[in-house]
Amino acid sequence: MDTVIRQRIKGLRLAKGWSLDALAARCFLSPSTLSRIETGHRRIALDQLVPLAKALGTTLDQLVEPTSDEDVVIRPEPEHQQGLTSWLLSREHSANGTTVAKMRITSERSMADVDRSVHPGREWFTVLSGTVSLLLGDRTILVHEGQAAEFSTMVPHLVAAHDGPVEILSIFDHGGERAHLHPPERLS
Repeated sequence: MDTVIRQRIKGLRLAKGWSLDALAARCFLSPSTLSRIETGHRRIALDQLVPLAKALGTTLDQLVEPTSDEDVVIRPEPEHQQGLTSWLLSREHSANGTTVAKMRITSERSMADVDRSVHPGREWFTVLSGTVSLLLGDRTILVHEGQAAEFSTMVPHLVAAHDGPVEILSIFDHGGERAHLHPPERLS
């Protein structure tokens, strides 16, 4: 783990274009101490990590987070609703507050059966295949394969298939995830 932390410190320093002297001055260490930390010739103390993380514009948690293959590979399982299959492509409760999902929408998703949702935030999607019929307020906008759409979610909206199935890749904020991937049960 020490090796990973050392690589992160050096990598962040170099990404900012800083010399050892520049980073050392920002975190109140000597350049020789910082050099020995980066090269592994000195143990890293907690009282050194906190000012290093702050100077590098990151958090202590991010600087020392463990690495494993489990943190990298996501194995999405399809979730089915009538006319809609979605695959969650990001971790639930991600740190940046966004959710990435692939969705396949078919004509079985009746526009009469789906409420046009409204929630705070913005949504973005790109069309992987087919054509989307985006109902946005009073407008219907066709979004074709290879195109993307971004819009305020305070406008009533619905994403539907136009003339055949459609696949999209979408990014939702927390409100969008709840509204589109985990909708409440409809009352009859």
